[in-house]
Amino acid sequence: MSTITATDLASALTGNPEALEVHLTLVERDVVIAGQLVKIHCHCLTVDGNGRVQPYRLAEFMRNAAVDYAIPRSKVAHAKARDNKFNSTEAVAELFAQAKRTFTDLAKSGEGGEMLLFLLAERFLKMPQILCKMDLKTDTRMHYHGADGVYAGVTPEGILKLYWGESKIYGNANAAIRDCLKSLAPFLIELEHDEAERERDLVLLSDKADLSNPALTDALKNYFDRSSVMSKRVQYCGVALVGFDASFYPKSDVKAVADEIVEASRTELASWIKNIGKQLKLEKLEQMEIEFFCIPLPSAKSFRAAFLKAMGGKE
Repeated sequence: MSTITATDLASALTGNPEALEVHLTLVERDVVIAGQLVKIHCHCLTVDGNGRVQPYRLAEFMRNAAVDYAIPRSKVAHAKARDNKFNSTEAVAELFAQAKRTFTDLAKSGEGGEMLLFLLAERFLKMPQILCKMDLKTDTRMHYHGADGVYAGVTPEGILKLYWGESKIYGNANAAIRDCLKSLAPFLIELEHDEAERERDLVLLSDKADLSNPALTDALKNYFDRSSVMSKRVQYCGVALVGFDASFYPKSDVKAVADEIVEASRTELASWIKNIGKQLKLEKLEQMEIEFFCIPLPSAKSFRAAFLKAMGGKE
C-alpha cells in the first residue's frame, strides 16, 4: 500500500458525531470570503429543556473523549483487544486514568480549546487526528511545543492534506482571531528548512503518525519520509478554533431561548468574518486552505474552569 484514501482516513475517525450536537448547535457552516480559501463554521452552545445553557455538560462530554484525544490509536486498539479477550474493561479504564494525567491543572490552560478543536475536526469535518501530542508530554504543567493538533484529509488524486491545528479561548473575539492566525501562520507559509516551525512535528509524524491499522499507518508515514516520492504529495492546510465571550447569552437566572441565541450568533458572525478576513491578509494566509471555527461562549474563563473541573482539577 502506497497511498491513503478517504475511506482509509474515515476508518480512523472516533466518536459519535450526533453526540456533538447535544452540546453545540450549528449556526453556519462553510462560509467563504471572496478572494480567500478559508471556510468558516460557527457553533453556539445548546439550550436544554429548562432553558439553560450547560457549559459543564459540554466539559464533561469532552472529558469522556479524553482517551480518543490523548492516547495513540494503536494503544487504544491494543487495550480493547485485551479487554475483549478477558471480558473486562480494565485496560481501557487504565487508559482513561492515563489520559487524564496528561492534562494540566493550570487555570489558564488552553487544553480545553485544543480538545474542542479535536472533537470538531473529527466529528464535524471528518478529519482524523494523526499525531497524538498529549502522549509526547513529559510534564503535565508544560505544553507541548508545536501545533495544537495535526489532522489529515486526502484529495481524490491522492494528495495528503495535512491540517495544522491552532486554538485560542479568550475573552475577546478579535484578540482570539488575531493570536490564533498569528500562531498558525508559520506552520503554513514558512519555507521548508530544519528550523521551520513545523519541522519538529514533521519529524514526529515520520515516526509516530498513527491510524491504528499497521498497514495504513505505514502508508501514512511514507508521506513524511523525505527519501520517498510520497513526501512531495503533501499539501499544508490549517484548522483553527476560537472561543470567546458573547454577551447575547442570558444571565444565569434568565431562561435562554435557543432560536434567539442562534440568531444573535448569526448576526455577530458578520463582524467575526470581517476580522478573520483582515487577519488572514495580515498573515499572508489568503491562499491557504483553512477550516475556521467560531465558538461564542457565555464566558471563556468559565469554560476553562468547567473543563479543568471535569478533568479532576480545581476551578
